Amino acid sequence: MASERPRRVPLGRTSRRLSFERRIFLWLLALALPGVLLGGWLMVVSGASTMAMVAAAIGFVLLWLLAVSALLEQITRPMQTLANVVAALREDDFSFRARGARRGDALGDLALEINALAGTLQSQRSSALEALTLVERVMSSMQSPVLAFDAQSRLRLHNAAADRAFGFTRPASDGQSAEELQLRALLDVADGGLYSDATKAKDATRYVVRRTTFRLRGVPHVLLVMSDVGAALREEERQAWRRLIRVLGHEINNSLTPIKSIAGSLRGRLPEGAAQEGGGNLNRDLQRGLAVIEDRAASLNRFLQAYQQLSSLPAPRFEAVPLRPLLERVVLLEQRIAVAMIAGPEVTLQVDPDQMQQALINLLQNAVDASIEAAEHAGGEAEVSVAWTVEQQGGGPVQAVVRVTDNGLGLLNPVNLFVPFYTTKPKGTGIGLALAQQILIAHKGSVSLTNRTDGRGCVAEVRLPLPR
Repeated sequence: MASERPRRVPLGRTSRRLSFERRIFLWLLALALPGVLLGGWLMVVSGASTMAMVAAAIGFVLLWLLAVSALLEQITRPMQTLANVVAALREDDFSFRARGARRGDALGDLALEINALAGTLQSQRSSALEALTLVERVMSSMQSPVLAFDAQSRLRLHNAAADRAFGFTRPASDGQSAEELQLRALLDVADGGLYSDATKAKDATRYVVRRTTFRLRGVPHVLLVMSDVGAALREEERQAWRRLIRVLGHEINNSLTPIKSIAGSLRGRLPEGAAQEGGGNLNRDLQRGLAVIEDRAASLNRFLQAYQQLSSLPAPRFEAVPLRPLLERVVLLEQRIAVAMIAGPEVTLQVDPDQMQQALINLLQNAVDASIEAAEHAGGEAEVSVAWTVEQQGGGPVQAVVRVTDNGLGLLNPVNLFVPFYTTKPKGTGIGLALAQQILIAHKGSVSLTNRTDGRGCVAEVRLPLPR
């Protein structure tokens, strides 16, 4: 789209191409001609000699040239000064001002107005720069991806959150088309619509897209602001499970406590030697049945307390914790198999050591359980390893990445991995992964489980931001 040319205001009605200085010179020459002619006529009438007339003419011309030069200097110098000021304004240099300007004459009024215009433009530019700096800081600190495409669907603006979400690299991604970035489907989403990018994100993050248009230097652009609805849905899901666990715990505990008490009281009233006296089988069955009721009531009570731990996890107490010793303690707690630890760089985390250790223990136990189960069914040896690296995705923060790798049977239903109560183990409680996820979210981190691509088993990946 071609930009419109600025409207030109004519400075005069003349169509001559002479410069301003030449026109002034010619006007002054024209004004001097009558005096020259009158002087020459008077000298002729008075009978002056030719030499006197030539000398007078030369003297007059010299004086006239000096006067014209001084007059042109007085006229053109202020105009050149004002031209320099205007040229500086055009180059965004607002430090120049015309000096000696005063009210009461045309050039003085013009100089004062140009100085006032320079001051206004300087103030507006300062305000624009401050606003632009604020916008850049707000965009860089936003957790929601922000992108802008021009009329040719080329990427012109993206913040750090967009870099992390879509793997942009600066400046390589700048100016690329939506097709090259595989974001054509994003541009086609209507305002308020949902967008899910399964090709660039591991967990197919779902976004609500807000779109609007704006013009930059006359060119229309599309601005997209994306909000992660998955995080909000997960938080609502956690709150729902917490409420459910509290209600179930309260109601079941109210029933379990008297059941356990009554069973214990009844078992205590049975005579110890009643089994050898009259109806021995009946008393023995009663003793055994009441013991089972009491034991299962206690077991169910412990089961509920484990779920209540998930619903009442305290806020983490952050402190500096070296990652290597933390992982060494977690590995030493596992005694069923020898867990291999692959050393990585020395890093220090800002975490709650107790909570982080509990999350890592849960992940390691799941890996060992899966490996042992696979070894019993398919043969071979159970193998589990723990490794860590330091990575940075796009323009995002530097993260410590811990990977727990096993050679189990892999994930059969990855959708329900972090759902409380869901478990595939015969004696599982279904809170290990949910508790680990809740701990990682409280630490501004993440946990994910994926099947291995280099063999049988899966990889549990923990990501934690490193302190700046």
